[in-house]
Amino acid sequence: MKPMIDCFLPYGTAESTVATVNSLRESPIVASVTVMVAPGVEAADVPAGVNVVEIDALKSTGTMRLIAERSEAEYTLLYTGANHLRPGYLALERLSRLAADTDAAMLYADYYAETADGTMKPAPVIDYQEGSLRDDFDFGTLLFINTSKLKEAAAQLDEEYTAAGLYALRLALSRVGELVHINEYLYSDVETDNRATGQKIFDYVDPKNRGVQIEMEKACTAHLKAVGAYLEPKFEDVQLEADGFPVEASVIIPVRNRVRTIADAVKSALSQEAPFDYNVIVIDNHSTDGTTEVLAELANADRRVIHIIPERNDLGIGGCWNLGVRDERCGKFAVQLDSDDVYSGTGTLAAIVNAFYAQRCGMVVGTYELTDINLNTIPPGVIDHKEWTPDNGRNNALRINGLGAPRAFFTPMLREIGIPNTSYGEDYALGLLFSRRHRIGRLYDVLYFCRRWEDNSDAALDRVKMNGHNLYKDRIRTWEVNARRAMNKK
Repeated sequence: MKPMIDCFLPYGTAESTVATVNSLRESPIVASVTVMVAPGVEAADVPAGVNVVEIDALKSTGTMRLIAERSEAEYTLLYTGANHLRPGYLALERLSRLAADTDAAMLYADYYAETADGTMKPAPVIDYQEGSLRDDFDFGTLLFINTSKLKEAAAQLDEEYTAAGLYALRLALSRVGELVHINEYLYSDVETDNRATGQKIFDYVDPKNRGVQIEMEKACTAHLKAVGAYLEPKFEDVQLEADGFPVEASVIIPVRNRVRTIADAVKSALSQEAPFDYNVIVIDNHSTDGTTEVLAELANADRRVIHIIPERNDLGIGGCWNLGVRDERCGKFAVQLDSDDVYSGTGTLAAIVNAFYAQRCGMVVGTYELTDINLNTIPPGVIDHKEWTPDNGRNNALRINGLGAPRAFFTPMLREIGIPNTSYGEDYALGLLFSRRHRIGRLYDVLYFCRRWEDNSDAALDRVKMNGHNLYKDRIRTWEVNARRAMNKK
């Protein structure tokens, strides 16, 4: 077979770089290898015949243009890691054949992640779809790109990014062709992030990453404009003068098997000081660990506690919410409290209800602080979700993977929309739906303590479970992109 792949990789260590270069050169269809070096780094021991170029940053716009300009072969392989990439047996030939068969703009594949002790763990990734707008979408570390489409996509990069260049490029590639997942294990790489999922999920809201997030937001917004799904900051006011509710607000707590934390949550809700009547609706989804008995005692002691045990056995968290907000005892506003979390003080409920009237919105999102089970602050601390700006929040919402907490809703609208009967992503789906036409009210004072402990539902998910969650959120985004595009056409 004739050489048909130009390969590009960053310089890591001398050892890993040489090992990757040698692994790539084992294939006769590799035409060239280029090592990209950051300023001030000496590229030691690079094998003869390898091109060495200086770049400003691996994921910058300038680097993406450089790769597009220098690649002359039919296909371009970009390695985004810094370890030893080992293509599988005949893997590059397989990628080349599938690239020809699919005419894809880019291919990516499942791979093996090598741990520190040398164990090879399967690392499956998920299919790309139009709603796969997360800037942390996991493609693995080997991107196999059609060079002609690479050049076409690179020509669309009209913004200078330091960190979002690769993100902007793959969004542009998705506009000129398909991004195809090959669900075959075609290479191996060293796993570098061994943290549990519960520690990773807040990376994108870590304050130290704010500058990067601003770049990512600009790139995503430009993409939404290009595909017709961008929404201008024009909102419909919500008419909040609804009558017939027994109380002004209800705190909604779905729960299953949280005997250790449920009393804290309910007592936190009952401690709220407000100039209006409220209640606490707890949907006890057939707990078996003593939670039911704790709730029965709390309900007997305070008439504001409404303890509901569903007749159905097929409800997720969203289904429990549907049951709670459709109960005749639900108030005008439904306010979220998870069964292992607590409000930060006695004024949370009043602040949220005031925000509805002040901001004329159908949904309010607050600010929370990450703590351990004993309310000690843990990194990254306060999560304010400042990406929810009035002018661009509902567009940027399609890029991020969460909305903040606590969340609250105007009950008539929530009843009309309905909540997906899932136990993951249901709140995100609601945020996208509400923001399609209405502003999201925001509060930036810490209203909520999100307690992280070993029994959190997302504390330590395996890769398959995490992939399922991400696939579902990408699907939600795909539906929303299509709906917004259709709304703009009207």
